[in-house]
Amino acid sequence: MPAMTRDDFRFFHPLRVRWAEVDMQRIVFNANYLMYFDTAIGDYWRALALPYVESMELLEGDMYVVKATVEFHASAHADEMIDVALRCTRMGNSSMAFTGAIFRGEQHLISAEIVYVFADPATQTSKPIPAAFRAIIEAYEAGEPLAEVRVGDWATLGDAARGLREMVFVQEQSIPLAIELDEADATAVHAVAFNRLGQVIATGRLLAPAPGVAKIGRMAVHRFLRGGGWGRGVLDALMAVARERGDREVVLHAQRTAEGFYRRQGFVVRGEPFTEAGIAHVEMVKPL
Repeated sequence: MPAMTRDDFRFFHPLRVRWAEVDMQRIVFNANYLMYFDTAIGDYWRALALPYVESMELLEGDMYVVKATVEFHASAHADEMIDVALRCTRMGNSSMAFTGAIFRGEQHLISAEIVYVFADPATQTSKPIPAAFRAIIEAYEAGEPLAEVRVGDWATLGDAARGLREMVFVQEQSIPLAIELDEADATAVHAVAFNRLGQVIATGRLLAPAPGVAKIGRMAVHRFLRGGGWGRGVLDALMAVARERGDREVVLHAQRTAEGFYRRQGFVVRGEPFTEAGIAHVEMVKPL
């Protein structure tokens, strides 16, 4: 395999080498590099805005590795930060090949080619890659957007938002449905992000609790896709609505586990932490 540079890729999965993955010379056991690439593939699907299990069920298939080739140029060492890079370089009728590389900074350490086959999960016999799936991969590699955020009222977007909110808040966080769905939905502005298969991947709503004040809430992202920037797209869409109607500030009640996300978007904490629906929260604000 030819030498590669970081410019050959647009997908990178950062990873820290654990001591358990190295030998007495403090270099990575060769077999672990395949584990690194397999881990990166999971994040590649996230970059496609595809919740893997639900997406494969919708596409009526699954992905199976049929070949993996690794070429060693240099070793990674214990406790180093490395980047695992991937790109889809070939798609046939039922197979797709990924070229992979591992970098330490700019140094190219490992090359790989991993071949997958799209197949019927019941029989594990190959079948053609669906056109929609093929188009998503091609769009990602071309740098095209993979999600669309729609803004509207509850009558228009309620069915889409409700499913994800129940999955996140009711099923995952055990918030009672009677609390999660309330009368404010009827008057709120809702934003919902859809991937290219039409699946809902993120949602949120915007209220007007006082003149000049916008309140964002019910922010939810599909658990498989968190960290992919899809929540930021919903947040930006709701804040754009607030600006257009002349609001002066945005306020929200952030779960403490999401506080870092909102800080990165320019929000600051106001007041002391509190409990809401049995979950620790903090109020955060941002001027417009």
